[in-house]
Amino acid sequence: MFSTYDTFSAPSFWQNGPAPGALYNLPGSQTGVVHLSQRSQAPVTTATSIVAIAFNKGVLIAGDMLGSYGSLARFRNCPRIIKVNDNVILGAGGDYADFQYVKDFIEQKVIDEQCLDDGFMMKPKSLYCWLTRVMYNRRSKFDPLWNNFVVGGLQDGVPFLGTIDKLGTSYEDKTICTGYGAYMATPLLRDAMEKNPNPSEQEARDLVNKCMEVLYYRDARSFPKYQIAVLTAEGVSIEGPVEVKQNWNLAHMIH
Repeated sequence: MFSTYDTFSAPSFWQNGPAPGALYNLPGSQTGVVHLSQRSQAPVTTATSIVAIAFNKGVLIAGDMLGSYGSLARFRNCPRIIKVNDNVILGAGGDYADFQYVKDFIEQKVIDEQCLDDGFMMKPKSLYCWLTRVMYNRRSKFDPLWNNFVVGGLQDGVPFLGTIDKLGTSYEDKTICTGYGAYMATPLLRDAMEKNPNPSEQEARDLVNKCMEVLYYRDARSFPKYQIAVLTAEGVSIEGPVEVKQNWNLAHMIH
């Protein structure tokens, strides 16, 4: 038997393809199974700091409304503070799409609880614990949700604040700041709390307004319009957008 293969001819250029509906394997390329699943290497549209403080009758959470596309101030109406129920509020920094993804799950949990109609509703520590498990679970899959969450509310009448990052690391405190605010605003809040451990709502509001002003001056990803959510025994109010009172008179002296 003589072989029909012509040893003097060059191999076909498309020797590994193309096949309809398949990926092309060009000559010289590696062949094998191609895995198309990917992991988020970095967030895309992001939001910056959240500032939160517990006062004598409740909690207060503030965050600006900018969604940054890299260093571009692309989306200027991105609210990221939500009312979960009459007892819980939530603020989020980091990737805005991941925040929307988690927000849908939380809203469905609230609907499910309302359908039970058993007289109980989600408490802040319950949401805080659930988010800790969710974030750690996604981190363990090497596909984290790129967010920092701040949960605030009244736990059996006592003000509660807790934060969870993208690794599932969590802690509780009377003052919490995420993002750049962890470096710029946290010292201001802790200094004020040392002098007055049990501030009133107005004192807490003035302090948070000052922190948002400082962050607007110092943080390149911040924005002069922000929201403030206040939760007390009377209920939840989300105010905004609130304008930062800007004063650039000293700018020419800063080098």
